[in-house]
Amino acid sequence: MKYPKKVKVSDITVRDGFQHEESIIPTEAKLWVAEQLILSGYKNIEVTNFGNPKGMPQFNDADELMKRLKNSKKVNSLIDEVEITAVTIRERAIERTIEARKEGYGPDRILLMVSTSESHHKKNSGLSLEEYWKMSEKYIKKANDVGIKVNGTVSTIWGCPIEGPTEINKALEFTKRWLDIGAVDVEHADHDGSASPDRVYNYFSRVLDAIPDTSKHIAHFHTTRGWGLANVLAALQAGITNYESTLGGIGGQPANFVNGIPVAGTGSYYYKDPGITGLISTEDMLVMFDEMGIETGVDIDKILETGKIVEKIVGRRLRSESIKNGRIPKFLKGEK
Repeated sequence: MKYPKKVKVSDITVRDGFQHEESIIPTEAKLWVAEQLILSGYKNIEVTNFGNPKGMPQFNDADELMKRLKNSKKVNSLIDEVEITAVTIRERAIERTIEARKEGYGPDRILLMVSTSESHHKKNSGLSLEEYWKMSEKYIKKANDVGIKVNGTVSTIWGCPIEGPTEINKALEFTKRWLDIGAVDVEHADHDGSASPDRVYNYFSRVLDAIPDTSKHIAHFHTTRGWGLANVLAALQAGITNYESTLGGIGGQPANFVNGIPVAGTGSYYYKDPGITGLISTEDMLVMFDEMGIETGVDIDKILETGKIVEKIVGRRLRSESIKNGRIPKFLKGEK
Protein backbone atom coordinates (compact mmCIF):
# COMPACT_ATOMS: atom_id res chain seq x y z
CA MET A 1 0.00 0.00 0.00
CA LYS A 2 1.16 3.49 -0.83
CA TYR A 3 -0.34 6.49 0.94
CA PRO A 4 0.69 9.90 2.31
CA LYS A 5 2.53 9.95 5.63
CA LYS A 6 1.08 13.32 6.59
CA VAL A 7 -2.46 14.65 6.08
CA LYS A 8 -4.42 17.81 6.81
CA VAL A 9 -7.62 17.26 8.77
CA SER A 10 -10.55 19.65 9.21
CA ASP A 11 -13.36 19.17 11.69
CA ILE A 12 -16.83 20.42 10.74
CA THR A 13 -18.86 19.23 13.74
CA VAL A 14 -20.09 22.65 14.82
CA ARG A 15 -21.66 23.32 11.41
CA ASP A 16 -22.29 20.13 9.42
CA GLY A 17 -22.49 17.94 12.51
CA PHE A 18 -25.06 20.02 14.36
CA GLN A 19 -27.16 21.04 11.34
CA HIS A 20 -29.04 17.73 11.33
CA GLU A 21 -29.92 17.93 15.03
CA GLU A 22 -33.62 18.40 15.73
CA SER A 23 -32.95 20.35 18.93
CA ILE A 24 -31.11 23.67 19.14
CA ILE A 25 -27.57 23.22 20.42
CA PRO A 26 -26.78 26.08 22.86
CA THR A 27 -24.26 28.65 21.63
CA GLU A 28 -22.16 27.99 24.73
CA ALA A 29 -21.90 24.30 23.77
CA LYS A 30 -20.96 25.10 20.17
CA LEU A 31 -18.29 27.51 21.41
CA TRP A 32 -16.93 24.89 23.80
CA VAL A 33 -16.62 22.30 21.03
CA ALA A 34 -14.89 24.79 18.71
CA GLU A 35 -12.45 25.74 21.47
CA GLN A 36 -11.64 22.10 22.26
CA LEU A 37 -10.95 21.38 18.59
CA ILE A 38 -8.52 24.28 18.44
CA LEU A 39 -6.86 23.28 21.72
CA SER A 40 -6.47 19.77 20.26
CA GLY A 41 -4.41 21.14 17.39
CA TYR A 42 -6.95 21.68 14.63
CA LYS A 43 -5.97 24.47 12.23
CA ASN A 44 -9.15 24.28 10.15
CA ILE A 45 -12.68 24.13 11.54
CA GLU A 46 -16.13 24.91 10.16
CA VAL A 47 -18.44 26.54 12.68
CA THR A 48 -21.67 27.97 11.24
CA ASN A 49 -23.94 28.79 8.33
CA PHE A 50 -24.77 32.42 7.53
CA GLY A 51 -27.88 31.47 5.54
CA ASN A 52 -31.41 32.47 6.47
CA PRO A 53 -32.06 31.15 10.02
CA LYS A 54 -35.78 30.82 9.29
CA GLY A 55 -34.96 27.75 7.23
CA MET A 56 -32.13 26.55 9.49
CA PRO A 57 -32.74 27.88 13.01
CA GLN A 58 -29.77 25.88 14.30
CA PHE A 59 -27.66 28.76 12.99
CA ASN A 60 -29.61 31.72 14.30
CA ASP A 61 -26.58 32.43 16.51
CA ALA A 62 -24.06 32.69 13.62
CA ASP A 63 -22.94 36.23 14.43
CA GLU A 64 -22.84 35.67 18.19
CA LEU A 65 -20.87 32.43 17.87
CA MET A 66 -18.31 33.98 15.52
CA LYS A 67 -17.83 36.99 17.82
CA ARG A 68 -17.39 34.81 20.89
CA LEU A 69 -14.97 32.47 19.16
CA LYS A 70 -12.84 35.29 17.78
CA ASN A 71 -12.69 36.82 21.30
CA SER A 72 -12.30 33.58 23.25
CA LYS A 73 -9.71 33.82 26.01
CA LYS A 74 -9.26 30.02 25.95
CA VAL A 75 -7.85 30.06 22.42
CA ASN A 76 -6.63 33.65 22.26
CA SER A 77 -3.02 32.64 21.54
CA LEU A 78 -4.05 30.14 18.85
CA ILE A 79 -6.98 31.70 16.98
CA ASP A 80 -4.85 33.62 14.48
CA GLU A 81 -3.35 30.31 13.31
CA VAL A 82 -6.76 28.72 12.72
CA GLU A 83 -8.80 29.05 9.54
CA ILE A 84 -12.47 29.46 10.43
CA THR A 85 -14.98 28.52 7.72
CA ALA A 86 -18.68 29.36 7.40
CA VAL A 87 -21.19 28.12 4.83
CA THR A 88 -22.78 30.76 2.57
CA ILE A 89 -24.92 29.22 -0.15
CA ARG A 90 -26.59 32.39 -1.47
CA GLU A 91 -25.94 36.11 -1.97
CA ARG A 92 -27.37 37.43 1.30
CA ALA A 93 -25.33 34.96 3.32
CA ILE A 94 -22.12 36.03 1.56
CA GLU A 95 -22.99 39.68 2.14
CA ARG A 96 -23.46 38.93 5.85
CA THR A 97 -20.00 37.38 6.09
CA ILE A 98 -18.46 40.32 4.24
CA GLU A 99 -20.02 42.73 6.75
CA ALA A 100 -18.91 40.52 9.63
CA ARG A 101 -15.39 40.48 8.23
CA LYS A 102 -15.34 44.26 8.01
CA GLU A 103 -16.45 44.41 11.65
CA GLY A 104 -13.59 42.12 12.70
CA TYR A 105 -15.30 38.81 13.48
CA GLY A 106 -16.14 37.32 10.08
CA PRO A 107 -14.86 33.95 8.85
CA ASP A 108 -11.54 33.47 7.08
CA ARG A 109 -13.12 31.24 4.47
CA ILE A 110 -16.61 30.63 3.10
CA LEU A 111 -18.12 27.70 1.26
CA LEU A 112 -20.21 27.82 -1.92
CA MET A 113 -21.77 24.65 -3.29
CA VAL A 114 -22.87 23.12 -6.56
CA SER A 115 -24.27 19.65 -7.23
CA THR A 116 -23.71 17.76 -10.46
CA SER A 117 -27.39 16.82 -10.17
CA GLU A 118 -29.53 19.76 -11.29
CA SER A 119 -32.48 18.78 -9.08
CA HIS A 120 -30.30 18.36 -5.97
CA HIS A 121 -28.61 21.68 -6.68
CA LYS A 122 -31.93 23.49 -7.13
CA LYS A 123 -33.23 22.04 -3.87
CA ASN A 124 -30.14 23.24 -1.96
CA SER A 125 -29.76 26.68 -3.51
CA GLY A 126 -33.01 27.66 -5.22
CA LEU A 127 -31.08 28.50 -8.39
CA SER A 128 -30.30 26.64 -11.59
CA LEU A 129 -26.70 25.59 -12.02
CA GLU A 130 -25.99 28.26 -14.63
CA GLU A 131 -27.53 30.97 -12.43
CA TYR A 132 -25.42 29.77 -9.52
CA TRP A 133 -22.17 29.82 -11.49
CA LYS A 134 -22.85 33.44 -12.50
CA MET A 135 -23.59 34.40 -8.91
CA SER A 136 -20.48 32.60 -7.63
CA GLU A 137 -18.14 34.31 -10.08
CA LYS A 138 -19.43 37.70 -8.96
CA TYR A 139 -19.36 37.00 -5.23
CA ILE A 140 -16.00 35.23 -5.08
CA LYS A 141 -14.45 38.52 -6.16
CA LYS A 142 -16.43 40.42 -3.52
CA ALA A 143 -15.33 38.01 -0.79
CA ASN A 144 -11.70 38.11 -1.89
CA ASP A 145 -11.76 41.92 -1.79
CA VAL A 146 -12.21 41.81 2.01
CA GLY A 147 -9.72 38.98 2.56
CA ILE A 148 -12.13 36.02 2.63
CA LYS A 149 -11.06 32.83 0.86
CA VAL A 150 -13.68 30.80 -0.97
CA ASN A 151 -14.09 27.04 -1.14
CA GLY A 152 -16.08 25.58 -4.01
CA THR A 153 -17.86 22.36 -3.15
CA VAL A 154 -18.91 19.76 -5.71
CA SER A 155 -21.66 17.43 -4.51
CA THR A 156 -23.50 14.34 -5.82
CA ILE A 157 -20.27 13.18 -7.48
CA TRP A 158 -21.02 9.48 -7.03
CA GLY A 159 -24.81 9.61 -7.05
CA CYS A 160 -27.85 11.70 -6.16
CA PRO A 161 -30.53 10.79 -3.58
CA ILE A 162 -33.13 12.44 -5.85
CA GLU A 163 -32.07 11.50 -9.40
CA GLY A 164 -29.93 8.42 -8.85
CA PRO A 165 -26.71 7.87 -10.90
CA THR A 166 -24.71 10.95 -11.92
CA GLU A 167 -22.03 11.63 -14.53
CA ILE A 168 -18.58 11.69 -12.93
CA ASN A 169 -17.05 13.71 -15.78
CA LYS A 170 -19.33 16.56 -14.77
CA ALA A 171 -17.68 16.64 -11.32
CA LEU A 172 -14.25 16.96 -12.93
CA GLU A 173 -15.53 19.79 -15.09
CA PHE A 174 -17.01 21.57 -12.05
CA THR A 175 -13.77 21.15 -10.09
CA LYS A 176 -11.81 22.93 -12.81
CA ARG A 177 -14.48 25.60 -13.09
CA TRP A 178 -14.32 26.43 -9.37
CA LEU A 179 -10.57 26.90 -9.50
CA ASP A 180 -10.80 28.92 -12.71
CA ILE A 181 -13.17 31.46 -11.14
CA GLY A 182 -11.11 31.94 -7.99
CA ALA A 183 -11.93 29.25 -5.42
CA VAL A 184 -8.88 28.48 -3.29
CA ASP A 185 -9.79 24.78 -2.95
CA VAL A 186 -12.52 22.26 -3.79
CA GLU A 187 -14.46 20.01 -1.45
CA HIS A 188 -15.30 16.76 -3.25
CA ALA A 189 -18.44 15.62 -1.45
CA ASP A 190 -20.31 12.38 -1.08
CA HIS A 191 -23.23 13.95 0.78
CA ASP A 192 -25.46 10.89 0.98
CA GLY A 193 -23.12 7.92 1.20
CA SER A 194 -23.38 6.89 -2.47
CA ALA A 195 -19.65 6.48 -3.04
CA SER A 196 -18.02 3.05 -3.06
CA PRO A 197 -14.25 2.68 -2.53
CA ASP A 198 -13.44 1.58 -6.09
CA ARG A 199 -15.18 4.63 -7.57
CA VAL A 200 -13.57 6.92 -4.97
CA TYR A 201 -10.12 5.70 -6.00
CA ASN A 202 -10.96 6.05 -9.68
CA TYR A 203 -12.35 9.56 -9.27
CA PHE A 204 -9.55 10.98 -7.15
CA SER A 205 -6.91 9.40 -9.38
CA ARG A 206 -8.46 11.28 -12.29
CA VAL A 207 -8.72 14.49 -10.23
CA LEU A 208 -5.02 14.39 -9.34
CA ASP A 209 -4.04 13.56 -12.91
CA ALA A 210 -5.86 16.72 -14.02
CA ILE A 211 -4.95 18.96 -11.03
CA PRO A 212 -1.96 17.45 -9.18
CA ASP A 213 -1.75 20.07 -6.40
CA THR A 214 -3.10 18.10 -3.43
CA SER A 215 -3.72 21.29 -1.41
CA LYS A 216 -6.58 22.08 -3.80
CA HIS A 217 -8.61 18.97 -2.94
CA ILE A 218 -10.62 17.99 0.16
CA ALA A 219 -12.39 14.66 0.63
CA HIS A 220 -15.80 14.78 2.32
CA PHE A 221 -17.48 11.41 2.95
CA HIS A 222 -20.70 10.35 4.64
CA THR A 223 -20.94 6.87 6.03
CA THR A 224 -24.66 6.26 5.51
CA ARG A 225 -24.00 2.71 4.34
CA GLY A 226 -20.94 2.12 6.52
CA TRP A 227 -18.28 2.71 3.84
CA GLY A 228 -16.83 5.95 5.17
CA LEU A 229 -13.40 4.83 6.35
CA ALA A 230 -13.07 2.43 3.40
CA ASN A 231 -13.51 5.50 1.20
CA VAL A 232 -10.88 7.40 3.19
CA LEU A 233 -8.47 4.52 2.56
CA ALA A 234 -9.29 4.57 -1.16
CA ALA A 235 -8.70 8.34 -1.30
CA LEU A 236 -5.39 7.91 0.55
CA GLN A 237 -4.32 5.33 -2.01
CA ALA A 238 -5.12 7.81 -4.78
CA GLY A 239 -2.96 10.44 -3.04
CA ILE A 240 -5.52 12.76 -1.38
CA THR A 241 -4.12 14.51 1.71
CA ASN A 242 -7.04 16.67 3.01
CA TYR A 243 -10.02 15.19 4.92
CA GLU A 244 -13.13 16.46 6.72
CA SER A 245 -15.07 14.71 9.47
CA THR A 246 -17.33 15.23 12.50
CA LEU A 247 -17.14 14.10 16.11
CA GLY A 248 -19.23 10.99 16.57
CA GLY A 249 -19.96 10.92 12.84
CA ILE A 250 -22.96 13.23 13.26
CA GLY A 251 -24.42 15.53 10.63
CA GLY A 252 -26.17 15.43 7.31
CA GLN A 253 -29.06 17.18 5.61
CA PRO A 254 -30.30 20.24 7.59
CA ALA A 255 -33.06 19.35 10.03
CA ASN A 256 -36.60 20.14 8.91
CA PHE A 257 -38.01 19.82 12.43
CA VAL A 258 -36.32 21.80 15.22
CA ASN A 259 -37.36 22.15 18.87
CA GLY A 260 -40.74 20.63 18.06
CA ILE A 261 -41.44 23.01 15.18
CA PRO A 262 -41.46 22.09 11.45
CA VAL A 263 -39.01 24.29 9.50
CA ALA A 264 -37.99 24.51 5.86
CA GLY A 265 -34.48 23.06 6.06
CA THR A 266 -33.83 21.77 2.55
CA GLY A 267 -37.17 20.00 2.45
CA SER A 268 -38.12 16.42 3.25
CA TYR A 269 -35.31 14.05 4.21
CA TYR A 270 -33.95 11.96 1.34
CA TYR A 271 -32.84 9.16 3.65
CA LYS A 272 -34.73 6.03 4.67
CA ASP A 273 -33.34 6.42 8.18
CA PRO A 274 -32.56 10.09 8.92
CA GLY A 275 -30.80 9.02 12.12
CA ILE A 276 -27.78 7.60 10.28
CA THR A 277 -26.94 10.27 7.72
CA GLY A 278 -23.69 11.41 9.33
CA LEU A 279 -20.14 11.88 8.16
CA ILE A 280 -17.10 9.78 8.95
CA SER A 281 -16.21 9.91 12.64
CA THR A 282 -13.37 12.26 13.55
CA GLU A 283 -12.32 9.99 16.40
CA ASP A 284 -12.21 6.80 14.32
CA MET A 285 -10.45 8.45 11.38
CA LEU A 286 -7.74 9.94 13.62
CA VAL A 287 -7.15 6.63 15.40
CA MET A 288 -6.92 4.84 12.06
CA PHE A 289 -4.44 7.41 10.72
CA ASP A 290 -2.36 7.05 13.88
CA GLU A 291 -2.20 3.26 13.54
CA MET A 292 -1.14 3.67 9.91
CA GLY A 293 1.69 6.02 10.90
CA ILE A 294 0.02 9.01 9.24
CA GLU A 295 0.72 12.32 10.95
CA THR A 296 -2.20 14.69 11.63
CA GLY A 297 -0.84 17.12 14.23
CA VAL A 298 -3.91 16.53 16.42
CA ASP A 299 -3.99 15.41 20.07
CA ILE A 300 -6.04 12.23 19.65
CA ASP A 301 -6.58 11.57 23.36
CA LYS A 302 -8.02 15.05 23.81
CA ILE A 303 -10.30 14.51 20.81
CA LEU A 304 -11.59 11.25 22.31
CA GLU A 305 -12.45 13.09 25.52
CA THR A 306 -14.14 15.86 23.54
CA GLY A 307 -16.16 13.27 21.63
CA LYS A 308 -17.52 11.85 24.90
CA ILE A 309 -18.80 15.31 25.84
CA VAL A 310 -20.40 15.80 22.40
CA GLU A 311 -22.43 12.66 23.11
CA LYS A 312 -23.70 14.40 26.25
CA ILE A 313 -24.40 17.62 24.35
CA VAL A 314 -26.66 15.86 21.83
CA GLY A 315 -28.02 13.43 24.40
CA ARG A 316 -27.35 10.09 22.74
CA ARG A 317 -24.73 7.51 21.85
CA LEU A 318 -22.95 8.51 18.63
CA ARG A 319 -21.21 6.50 15.94
CA SER A 320 -17.59 6.46 17.08
CA GLU A 321 -16.19 3.01 17.76
CA SER A 322 -13.02 4.56 19.22
CA ILE A 323 -15.07 6.37 21.87
CA LYS A 324 -16.40 2.99 22.95
CA ASN A 325 -13.24 0.89 22.63
CA GLY A 326 -10.40 3.40 22.97
CA ARG A 327 -7.07 3.48 21.15
CA ILE A 328 -4.92 0.45 20.55
CA PRO A 329 -2.35 0.20 23.39
CA LYS A 330 1.14 1.38 22.45
CA PHE A 331 2.98 -0.47 25.23
CA LEU A 332 2.93 -3.80 26.97
CA LYS A 333 1.24 -3.86 30.38
CA GLY A 334 3.58 -2.43 33.02
CA GLU A 335 5.63 -0.46 30.49
CA LYS A 336 5.53 3.31 30.08
